[in-house]
Amino acid sequence: MNKIQNENRVFDLEERTYNFAKDIRSWVKNLPKSLINIDDMKQLIRSSGSIGANYIEANEALSKKDFIMRMRISRKESKETSYWIKLILDTIQEAELDKEGNRLLDESIQLTKICSSIIEKSLKSQSNSV
Repeated sequence: MNKIQNENRVFDLEERTYNFAKDIRSWVKNLPKSLINIDDMKQLIRSSGSIGANYIEANEALSKKDFIMRMRISRKESKETSYWIKLILDTIQEAELDKEGNRLLDESIQLTKICSSIIEKSLKSQSNSV
């Protein structure tokens, strides 16, 4: 497992993405159910779980190229997750659910940035080793 240390705190990205997907599921349970929302919620659940699943796949990559591809998929899924959260937030109008939704949106954006940073560093190290 990749762990990042920052100011005496350890961040385990596998655990963070797992907890994020779990929090998404908890939030979705409380959302109002409608024909439209149900499809949006299904998409959100899929994409949020895929962030961590692809990160785990990246850590088991067979090559640097494979690692970068899996990280790009993870980043793509976190961007998609942000999209679904925004769409749901724009259609539900409940302050209590909005607060948690905005927290999850922020976390999704942070995960996108983390994935982008990992990809960028990996590309730099790949070009330096050629």
